[in-house]
Amino acid sequence: MKTPSTMLLFTWFSALLLICSLGDAAKSVGTKSPLSDRVKQLTEWGAKRAVIKMNGDKYQQFIRTTPRNYSVILMFTAMQPQRQCSVCKSVNDEFQIVANSWRYSPSYSNRIFFASVDYDEASDVFNSLKVTAAPSIMHFPAKGKPKKGDTYDMQRLGMQAELMVKWVAERTDIQIRIFRPPNYSGTITLGVLMLMVAGFLYFRRNNLEFLYNKTMWGVAALSIVLAMTSGQMWNHIRGPPYAHRNPQNGQVSYIHGSSQGQFVAETHIVFLLNGAVTLGFILMNKNPISEGDVRKRRVLTVIGLGLVVFFFSLILSIFRAKYRGYPYSFLIR
Repeated sequence: MKTPSTMLLFTWFSALLLICSLGDAAKSVGTKSPLSDRVKQLTEWGAKRAVIKMNGDKYQQFIRTTPRNYSVILMFTAMQPQRQCSVCKSVNDEFQIVANSWRYSPSYSNRIFFASVDYDEASDVFNSLKVTAAPSIMHFPAKGKPKKGDTYDMQRLGMQAELMVKWVAERTDIQIRIFRPPNYSGTITLGVLMLMVAGFLYFRRNNLEFLYNKTMWGVAALSIVLAMTSGQMWNHIRGPPYAHRNPQNGQVSYIHGSSQGQFVAETHIVFLLNGAVTLGFILMNKNPISEGDVRKRRVLTVIGLGLVVFFFSLILSIFRAKYRGYPYSFLIR
């Protein structure tokens, strides 16, 4: 027969066990929500903004937690002003276009979500995944862990939204059609240029002899050739940033370190170097056969030779820096 004190002790012990079990249950529910709740929450966030902002807790709950029946395309970036990451802004704009195109697509569903995480807001996520550079894009599949192909090779594939969706389709079998906001700046610029040319020709209608000027047409043709050979068309297709500032040490790079990419500033540099080499060849070719002071012609010829030698050496140096293992150099390594 149990005494009243024994019964009281048993009651208190049972109540304590019940409170502990309820606390553990509440904690488990708070840390690991059911799949349906996670999908519902992501869908609500995705309806408000195409790219969902992630932090450490959200990453653990909505990306790391299993099971999942959805994929996540996560962009790692560093958008804070003190980072001065111009590439991050360019990639972020293209990533927003991809996410918005999916959001307003007729085939939109909760099979895939687009999200971003900033280094200054969730450095623990960068550290856990060993991400050392920004911007970077990674695919988290619905089943299993990310594989090697689930990291977007930005240097090789490019930064434009149209190139990103091809990679997304390869990883998820989801086709996204890009919808870009209309940009009339190019049309307006072309229209203004044509009006200026038409106005110039109108005011010079009584004297059009300049149209037969060989030097003018030669300079125009040479400018187009230099622009194309320096990579201007590649910039138009891929849309690279002007330069890159390392978010860790603040160092600015004007020359891309890989043969698979280039910066706009690099195009300008190569344009000027090729132009200097061309000018050197013109001086060497024209002065020996022209009339005038012999000493002056010799000096200009030597200057042309110096331009070719020095600036061609610089071009080879840049080529060696981009193509590792290239064996040839001249004057400058």
